[in-house]
Amino acid sequence: MNELLDEKIENMIYEIRGKQVMLDSDLARLYECANGTKTINQIVKRHIKRFPKRFMFQITKEEFKNLRSQNGTANVNMTRTLPYVFTEQGVAMLATVLRTRVAEDISIQIMDAFVIMRKYMSNNLINLNTYSDMLINHESRIKALENTFSKFKTFSNELFFEGQIYDAYSLLLDIFNTSKNEIIIIDNYADKELLDVISKTNKSITIISKNMDDILIKKYQKQYNNLTIINNNTFHDRFIIIDKEKLYTCGSSFKDLGKKCFA
Repeated sequence: MNELLDEKIENMIYEIRGKQVMLDSDLARLYECANGTKTINQIVKRHIKRFPKRFMFQITKEEFKNLRSQNGTANVNMTRTLPYVFTEQGVAMLATVLRTRVAEDISIQIMDAFVIMRKYMSNNLINLNTYSDMLINHESRIKALENTFSKFKTFSNELFFEGQIYDAYSLLLDIFNTSKNEIIIIDNYADKELLDVISKTNKSITIISKNMDDILIKKYQKQYNNLTIINNNTFHDRFIIIDKEKLYTCGSSFKDLGKKCFA
């Protein structure tokens, strides 16, 4: 059988002008035409009405150059006349007029190859649409986050020096006391000291952290019902969000307030 079958026919299908096509030279080799593309040209001329432009067309110099540079098409000789290409319909029509010993078998395999390529292109389009939807989704989430943060008004900064432990905790309590309903605390090193503070408030508390002691949390939640813990490691800085309206950021973990200079 044809030695070219060692090479996948799908690899001989190219996209030109938005259509999947095959080169006349590849078809001549597949169909074992005695005189190569000359045989195909003669057949097409004798049945020219069967080959409208949507079935077969001659590519331009620019398309020829792109074809060689993008696909490394060794089968296209730079010195020859610009090649003709056949669409799937054109290949099917060609199979009806060619008379070679392998025409029937090769035609079936070529049609199968076009089907494989359509599925491949379809799957890639689905993946592209999926990625596009994901990107749009992420973009809208980012915009929503930006809009949320843009609503937070700028407050004056507070600077604490080493040893101002009481003043720092006093301000923390003052911030908590401004809440009407909910406090969100983001601190990767939250511990017992923070739980001691929030136990004094009746507000709903959410702590987002990565290192809190599970046993400590269970003991707290057996006595108090105002705490939700979210195990998350995507934050670097410390934040307090009051009623989803006011945002505070802190340069120190809450367990270390006042131990060193921070803002």
